[in-house]
Amino acid sequence: MIVRFALSFSLLLLLFTDLASAANSTARPGCKGSCGDVRVPYPFGIGPNCSLNAWFEVSCNETSTPPTILLKRKNMEVLDFSLRSADYDPDLENHRVKSPVVSMNCSGRETSLGVDLTGSPFFFSEYRNRFLAAGCNSTAFLAEVDTNTSCRSACIGDALFGSNPYNICHDTCCERELPWALKTFNATFDSQSDGCKIAYVVEKNWASNVANRSGLQNMEAVGAVLDWAIPKEDFELSEDGREYTCRSYGLELSDPHIDKSIRCYCESGYQGNAYLPDGCQDIDECLDELKCGDATCVNKPGHYVCTRRKTWILPLGIGLGFAALCLVMCLVMGGRRSYKYLKKRRKMKLKKKKFKRNGGLLLQQQMFAKHGSLESTKIFTSKELDKATDNFNKDRVLGQGGQGTIYKGMLVDERIVAVKKSKGMVADKVEEFINEVVILSQINHRNVVKLIGCCLETEVPLLVYEFISNGTVYQYLHDQSEEFVLSWETRLRIAKESAEALAYLHSSASIPIYHRDIKSTNILLDEKFKAKVSDFGISRSVSIDQTHLTTHVQGTFGYLDPEYFQSSQFTDKSDVYSFGVVLVELLTGEKPVSFEREENSRSLASYFTNLMEKNQVMDIVDSRIVKEVKHEEVMMVAKLAYQCLSLSGKKRPMMKEVAIELEQIVLMQKGSNVSEFSVTFC
Repeated sequence: MIVRFALSFSLLLLLFTDLASAANSTARPGCKGSCGDVRVPYPFGIGPNCSLNAWFEVSCNETSTPPTILLKRKNMEVLDFSLRSADYDPDLENHRVKSPVVSMNCSGRETSLGVDLTGSPFFFSEYRNRFLAAGCNSTAFLAEVDTNTSCRSACIGDALFGSNPYNICHDTCCERELPWALKTFNATFDSQSDGCKIAYVVEKNWASNVANRSGLQNMEAVGAVLDWAIPKEDFELSEDGREYTCRSYGLELSDPHIDKSIRCYCESGYQGNAYLPDGCQDIDECLDELKCGDATCVNKPGHYVCTRRKTWILPLGIGLGFAALCLVMCLVMGGRRSYKYLKKRRKMKLKKKKFKRNGGLLLQQQMFAKHGSLESTKIFTSKELDKATDNFNKDRVLGQGGQGTIYKGMLVDERIVAVKKSKGMVADKVEEFINEVVILSQINHRNVVKLIGCCLETEVPLLVYEFISNGTVYQYLHDQSEEFVLSWETRLRIAKESAEALAYLHSSASIPIYHRDIKSTNILLDEKFKAKVSDFGISRSVSIDQTHLTTHVQGTFGYLDPEYFQSSQFTDKSDVYSFGVVLVELLTGEKPVSFEREENSRSLASYFTNLMEKNQVMDIVDSRIVKEVKHEEVMMVAKLAYQCLSLSGKKRPMMKEVAIELEQIVLMQKGSNVSEFSVTFC
């Protein structure tokens, strides 16, 4: 049974900073600056015309004990405010919120709430929060329009909650990262047991410090964190009327999460509130008597200087003059050679550091372990790719995924390429990036996206692929704005070519490769609408004598092999199951998961297999192609998909067999003589 629920919360807005900045936070002149013991700094404000805009307006109810602060637009409770310091750290510009612990079958309580931050400047921090769930053999789903995040937990003995203090999650609970810039969400439980189940969005530091996790099902709320950013339009223009600027002695910084947004902070030597005119005040460093030692400290706007007594001026001047003369002579004698040497050494050191950080040494180890080379894969310089992508201009963005952003570029030889810029490299993500390079370097097939090269000397690693111009199969099947309709003939060819690519990966590549994330989004179409399988970020190669991989469950909800989901053992038949879902998409035009269908039919695989068993497949053939399809061809494809979607991996065909059957269907459609056709496998 699936129980729908959504999370709601009371807001605790806490913009992290040092104590000096917090103490100097001020409200807009003429406005109330605190509610009880809580300061309310601008851009927030109590009452109308006291905040930057309506989103930051708060109300103060002093009749309660202690006084209650509410963010008026969302009716959320505010517990504290502060502004961050001049030292910029994007992880510190946050709101902390109260997020409820949602439970099912726990003391008879069930929760069904919702959160919607759309249109506001607030969103859940993907760096500071985690999605956690616990319960015996249950799965919680945090679902958004374009994102599916799931968490599965199991039980060991009769234990429901662990007590290991060194991990957020234990054997009986599950932890997942949140999707980027999450503003709205809901969640569901999918469980095979009736025991107590809980799920919640929580700040990862808070979860690590919980001593007794067994009482979570009785708690009403836990701590979570929101990020925020202010649109440029809410700031003043500079004197030339072209740029948005902060108010006073403020430095502006474009927000990395939200386009066209700015955050302000006081520059070095100042403290206070950079969002207000004259809000940044000079710091008198000379109040520290030890600041200059034996010298005299003189405070200046934004800085200070140390001066010596007059008796030291002449000797100091002579000494400095002599030292300067010696320095000039050394520079002249050393000349250009020393400059070039230092510059070259610094540049080489920086490149080596980035190369090591981005997995260069691991790549070399992988190359040696594979007993081959990557001579056909070009190692690009950062200068080459900056030029190719116009310095990674936003206008060149082709798309964004869970692992990075894709840019369109042109190389010096006028080849059009797609450059994949990974997200900020984290230590545990280096292996994932190098894995993709090694796997793609071994693949040579007309229906697999070709890896042209990579670059490891940049802040984040880059991959360079051949450019595929016509988008994805998902786009043509499910994008309502897409006017072009894929014909039945084209869909059959796409299925055949994709199957041939997977059969090559499983059986003909130098080392068998399991893709592990087959879906219509990862099947690209070139200018002739030929299929190209892409995105090998979580793929794995296996030795000849291996039959499966045991890994953490990864993939996309709706395409996951149920057998793999239960056992964590991925086989070639798991790819076959995912491909079966794609076949059903091509046949029906339906999405793999849809909340518009009835509850027991939200999974396309389950929906399709039920109709097959009732002999009602023709009822769900895509209405856009129903007039051109032949009943015999539809049933052949449907039977093949039904075999691929078998719950038992042993009953599914091999990918090579699937490719052969699809080839026969295509030949039959073209009128070729086929003596006998069957979709039955041993």
